[in-house]
Amino acid sequence: MSSKQSTVDFILEQISEAGSVSARKMFGEYGIFCDGKMAALVCDDELFVKITPEGKAFIDDCPEKSPYPGAKPCFFISGEKWEESEWLTSLIRITTLQLPIPKKKPRKSKKLEAII
Repeated sequence: MSSKQSTVDFILEQISEAGSVSARKMFGEYGIFCDGKMAALVCDDELFVKITPEGKAFIDDCPEKSPYPGAKPCFFISGEKWEESEWLTSLIRITTLQLPIPKKKPRKSKKLEAII
């Protein structure tokens, strides 16, 4: 089952104060990005936030669950917590600050592509 666009739109609205937030469709589900870093996933209309030590300290006791088979566990944020915009925004901001800057992938040159 894939996630609904309306679910993603609601989450983005709730965390809009965290920074520059956006979503990207990925394999039928969504990655939630803040300031260019993927901080969370929406899978099967459920929210999963990447685990960081500072995030763990902020939320104290939160269930951890894998968003899909084979994935690293994330914080599982239940639907009722989505309504707490300030809390959710703080968690996304804290998480984003702790994530590394994404590495840019080098582009293949056209000459190399022609050889391959």
